Amino acid sequence: MRRFLLGLAAVVWMAAACAAPVAPSAVGPSSAPSASAAVPSASPSSRAGVVVGGDRPVTVHTPASYDAQEPAPLLILLHGYSTSGEEHDRYFELGPAADARGFVYASPDGTIDRQGNRFWNATDTCCDFDDGGVDDVAYLAGVIAEIQANLAIDPKRIYVLGHSNGGFMAYRLACDEAEVIAAIVSLAGATYADPADCSPSAPVSVVQIHGTADDTIKYQGGTIPGSPPYPGAEATAQTWAAYDGCDERSTPLDAKVDVDADLASGTDPAETTVAEWRGCTSAVTVQLWTIPDGGHAPTIASSFADTILAFLLDHPKPSP
Repeated sequence: MRRFLLGLAAVVWMAAACAAPVAPSAVGPSSAPSASAAVPSASPSSRAGVVVGGDRPVTVHTPASYDAQEPAPLLILLHGYSTSGEEHDRYFELGPAADARGFVYASPDGTIDRQGNRFWNATDTCCDFDDGGVDDVAYLAGVIAEIQANLAIDPKRIYVLGHSNGGFMAYRLACDEAEVIAAIVSLAGATYADPADCSPSAPVSVVQIHGTADDTIKYQGGTIPGSPPYPGAEATAQTWAAYDGCDERSTPLDAKVDVDADLASGTDPAETTVAEWRGCTSAVTVQLWTIPDGGHAPTIASSFADTILAFLLDHPKPSP
């Protein structure tokens, strides 16, 4: 399996480090996969364009088919704790699929904490371990607004994809910027511990993706030291189904999805089951994709990026 530093494997060490000094060589890097392994290069078909983000600059990628007369969908990609937007762009191999589907996309960076790790100040459970209070909602909302000011973006097709700490941040954006965000996809993230802390002002489609063997952010929920317990994958999806006015119970779908290239369901490479909450009050969808025996950092299947982008395109912001 391709090795990749996804940061939240070091959360226990980092949370403890906020209270007392800990030698970095004792724990931390040795407990997480290495970031030094080669990852795929960015797609040459994904053209770099506008730079936005102020003191946290991010390059916006535009597809070869971009036409200012035809507003394009926009995707914001959020990295995991201690990694970067560029690393997660490569991890998801997003460029070719985004180019083929006509997406404008950007993969910004979080701020750097006292231990030198990038993070997002997301929900009440993750991951501002320094209690710095950085306003990442304002930063990311500003990034989206700058992109809209410079490129033709369809306001009904603005999406967020996040992994781990980035998945937590995707939920924070869906809570605070529900008028802007059409749909989010969270891989190994979770929503707020207290559902009352989130009051989305508009419906948002959600896909929660989680491996049952994730020992960093656990499928059934758990605790990052010093923070309230985070909800499990099913509880997270159920909470958003309630926000969106969907049915109380989910419906299993027949089709499976190939998320992890190292796993399969018998002879079928598509191993991930899908449950869907239906009957939502608006034209939105809430789904839970469960990766049997999947870990925190799945080896991303070659079809994953296109599958995600296809789902997002099928779920624009509903008309008022």
